[in-house]
Amino acid sequence: MSRFSNSIANLNERVAKSSIGSYFRLDGSSHPLARTGSVFTTEIRAGLVTAAAMLYIISVNASILSASGGPCVCPRTAEDFACDNDPEYLQCVDVLRRDYVTATSAIATIATFLMGFLANMPLGLAPGLGVNAYFAFSVVGYHGTGSTAYGSALGAVFLEGLIFFVLSVFGLRQWLGRILPRSISLATGVGIGLFLAIIGLGPNGIGVIGGNYSDLVGLGGCPAQFKDENGYCTGHVLQDPRVWLGVFLGGILTALLMLYRVRGALLIPILLVAIASWPRNSGVTLFPHGDGDSNFDFFKKVATWHSFELLGPKNIDFNYGDGKVWLALISFLYIDIMDTTGTLYSMSRYAGLLDDRTGNFEGSSIAFLVDAGCITIGSLMGLSPSTAFIESASGIGEGGKTGLTAMTTATVFFLSLFFAPIFASIPGWATGSTLFIVGSMMAKNAVDISWDWAGDAIPAFIIIAVIPFSFNISYGLIAGIITWMILHNVPLLIKYISGGRIVPPGWETEKEPYQLIRNKDDSAPAPPLFPPWLVKLLRGEKQFWKMTDEEIADLKKGRTLTAIRTRRAAAQRQRDRDEMRNPSKMLEEFERAEAEKEAFDEAAEDGSAGDASSTRKGGRAGSVRDVNALEGGLGGLNERQARVEVQHGARRSLSQVAMDRKPRPE
Repeated sequence: MSRFSNSIANLNERVAKSSIGSYFRLDGSSHPLARTGSVFTTEIRAGLVTAAAMLYIISVNASILSASGGPCVCPRTAEDFACDNDPEYLQCVDVLRRDYVTATSAIATIATFLMGFLANMPLGLAPGLGVNAYFAFSVVGYHGTGSTAYGSALGAVFLEGLIFFVLSVFGLRQWLGRILPRSISLATGVGIGLFLAIIGLGPNGIGVIGGNYSDLVGLGGCPAQFKDENGYCTGHVLQDPRVWLGVFLGGILTALLMLYRVRGALLIPILLVAIASWPRNSGVTLFPHGDGDSNFDFFKKVATWHSFELLGPKNIDFNYGDGKVWLALISFLYIDIMDTTGTLYSMSRYAGLLDDRTGNFEGSSIAFLVDAGCITIGSLMGLSPSTAFIESASGIGEGGKTGLTAMTTATVFFLSLFFAPIFASIPGWATGSTLFIVGSMMAKNAVDISWDWAGDAIPAFIIIAVIPFSFNISYGLIAGIITWMILHNVPLLIKYISGGRIVPPGWETEKEPYQLIRNKDDSAPAPPLFPPWLVKLLRGEKQFWKMTDEEIADLKKGRTLTAIRTRRAAAQRQRDRDEMRNPSKMLEEFERAEAEKEAFDEAAEDGSAGDASSTRKGGRAGSVRDVNALEGGLGGLNERQARVEVQHGARRSLSQVAMDRKPRPE
């Protein structure tokens, strides 16, 4: 075993000292911005973990986008407006779903590889959840019943990628991401999460809701023989065994695996439900005799290359004279600005690559350019916009810090291209619970919304409510933004007219601060309007892509300060959890703090303020231990030692906190 460990260590050392190690900034390389803790074999393992967490998107995205009907032509009638009972149309949709399996794997391979190789970021990219639902169910509509034709919607996605590319070149995309009100950004993520939850519970998921005419979210899940011509249940709701297969084996198992933080917790239940649905003679089969013969014949091929039959550039319609296309384009732009920008910044923070003072991270310009370019490439394949995935956090948590992680993930997606029959045969009841759980993960952003001030809370809640209830992301965004503008600008106007005398309560204390450029620190140099590489290019510098020594030193400083702030916040959360677990101890320490406070006051009155002040200084030792440990962890101590010191400092008593806050007598 030791021989094997030595071999791995030698391999990591050789790679780190090679040109590969320098390019990807591995720990131990000659690069001045080498990323501490980045090891070759760890990067490979992290890439596999990210792939395991992301592979579910292949089947989920294919299921969602194929629900739009794509280029399939629906001969609509009053009795069957959505062609739900047209065998030829449904057969076309099945072929479309297979095409989307290939397309999803292809764009994930291309985008993730470029993100790793060019931007050196440990991120996986694929068609984004939420924006794909908006594309399929709001813009194009279920089986083409929406307001915009399929080809025109792809034209909007194509143009979006080009616009983002231009904005990224000039650094304006990063700036646009910063000017969004924080409450609006957070609420949009929550609303999209609820939107995904409804889709997961609906007929295209596990089928729990959407079963009757009178109730928009009435129970469904009845066996096929108890559905009318429009797919609504006439009785026996929740008696379809496939519903309960999806609920328990798909949903409950996923939650349990996430509870124990099992890698691939989203993927494993999908595969188990799919495998259980493949036998033809079971009550939960995906391939019933007769209607499922064609799909079963394709499934039996197992490993084969499936080329596009329906998808391709031929479907794009560059009809930009339709106002509805521009509405869809604006919605795509807005959603992607928040989604991709937010994910990139949060993942770069998690990987220790973010500079909080400037709101910038290593490789940001190239990362945004890669994302924009892949949106346009994806539209040529019939796909909705691609984005960075939050599941990348699983690989970063495994130790991934460089582009080698992303390139490993891309390799796994490339291999999936040759197993299209398997991924095309994953039913909706296998992925519905996954959509619901991903929605719950997105909903956690609600805790950070400023609920104390109505001007922030009401627009946020409007977005959260309107997006899922209207089944349209753009309607929720428009309603929330307009409300936010009214509730912020009308009081501002009244304040100006009244000379500052009429101001809403909480305007200065509870209202979320807003400025056009956020997350700036006075200690940081003022960032230029354009990216540094573009500024140097315009100056005529030949090696405009290289960072100067001053830029490298400043970035190192920013990364260090960001790490300190992040770990201090984590220590504070740990203190709060410790106090919640032991309320009796918290009460005892509070009483002790009160007693010490009284003793301090008595000492001050008796003229012993010097001794009391000395005691107070001793109490303050714990209050700065976390900062000292953090700085030490980033300097002389290793990361593990720093973490131990932070946790030790987090356990200081409430009596010390009270003494810290007690003003020193004159």
